[in-house]
Amino acid sequence: PLLENIVNATDRMLAFMEEFLANQRAEHLRMQNETVNLGDVVTMLGASHQPTAKSKNISLITRTPKTAVFVKADFEGLTQALENLVSNAIKHSFEGGEVEISFDVSKKNVTVHVKDHGEGIPPEHLARIFERFYRVDKSRSREKGGTGLGLAIVKHILENHGTKAEVESVPGRGSD
Repeated sequence: PLLENIVNATDRMLAFMEEFLANQRAEHLRMQNETVNLGDVVTMLGASHQPTAKSKNISLITRTPKTAVFVKADFEGLTQALENLVSNAIKHSFEGGEVEISFDVSKKNVTVHVKDHGEGIPPEHLARIFERFYRVDKSRSREKGGTGLGLAIVKHILENHGTKAEVESVPGRGSD
């Protein structure tokens, strides 16, 4: 048990350091202004997260338009931000639930949605969830394995893209 505890503590510290460095990179991201097919990114994320979702008996649904939607973005940064959102949605969904990745296109904007039907976030926490190291429920953070940096990374990447992350949530019903 002692060796197992040491290995687990080392793994947690390594995960923390990796997320901390990702947060630092996100804050100082030098964006590559690339043409990115958003449908391809959403499809790729759906495929890469399917095994994790399936292991929790969660349906992972991706919805993309029939025609390609191209955006000017940093591919790596955009992928990292969406990766964090999808990972959180799966992590905080109820077993047997659903996570949906989709996007809306208007004349001026493209809005990506990552919607889950899980725990939701109490209203008093919504204003702070994109802060570094902020956790809604500190007692569950170890069992769920978060560092409190994932949403801060999302915030910095999106700010570097000239946009922001927004969330709507109802406790016990999920977040979008």
